[in-house]
Amino acid sequence: MKIAVHKTLKADIILIGGLLLAGAAVLLFLLLSPSNGRYVQVKADGSVIARYPLDKNITVPINTGGGKNIMEIQDGQVFVSEADCPDGLCVNTGKISKTGQTIICLPHKLVIEITDSETSVSDDIDIMVK
Repeated sequence: MKIAVHKTLKADIILIGGLLLAGAAVLLFLLLSPSNGRYVQVKADGSVIARYPLDKNITVPINTGGGKNIMEIQDGQVFVSEADCPDGLCVNTGKISKTGQTIICLPHKLVIEITDSETSVSDDIDIMVK
């Protein structure tokens, strides 16, 4: 009888430990997953050329020195619907809505990024070296 009780207790401890570990993993995932952004920042050739709120449905033509893209914001998501670049990877990226996600068109030197704030933090100087 003692052997059966000992094996059952050990199995219960392993089960409870596994459930606690799974719960902690789910909680960590939820805490660290990116949140929905509030703004779209558009950069051409490294400079911010426009910012738009994600809560308004609009279609924006973007002309850079390299070509033309059509960016659309619909239902809190942004995507490139048309581009005259040769590879079309920016169109195939699909819809983005989470903070930090980007759509990049290398031939046009265009970066579309989801941010939380209306102003860009990345435009500030991080460090100066003599």
